[in-house]
Amino acid sequence: QVQLVESGGGLVQPGGSLRLSCAASGFTFESYLMSWYRQAPGKEREFVALSITSGGGVTNYADSVKGRFSISRDNAKSTMYLQMNSLKPEDTAVYYCNARRPSYGHNIWGQGTQVTVSS
Repeated sequence: QVQLVESGGGLVQPGGSLRLSCAASGFTFESYLMSWYRQAPGKEREFVALSITSGGGVTNYADSVKGRFSISRDNAKSTMYLQMNSLKPEDTAVYYCNARRPSYGHNIWGQGTQVTVSS
């Protein structure tokens, strides 16, 4: 069964940190382009960060999170992480894990985890 399960969300004060996890199963994790997206209330889902294993490992970030968020993956555990530091109220959203393999036409989403940044 192909599945992505996010965890680690919660309520945090501005300036705080959270670490999200995305556990994958049912597919060859290391062959997939893994990303984090987020969706705030009343807004469209937006890209946050990307991790590619091939090519020595490539990461990319949305400008809004550069220098504050860090994406990583453990292929042996089929798990991806998002370390979020210096959180701001505008980071409040549901965070989604995504796995893609365009050559196979695969595009997999997790159920999301809520992150709320508020004092």
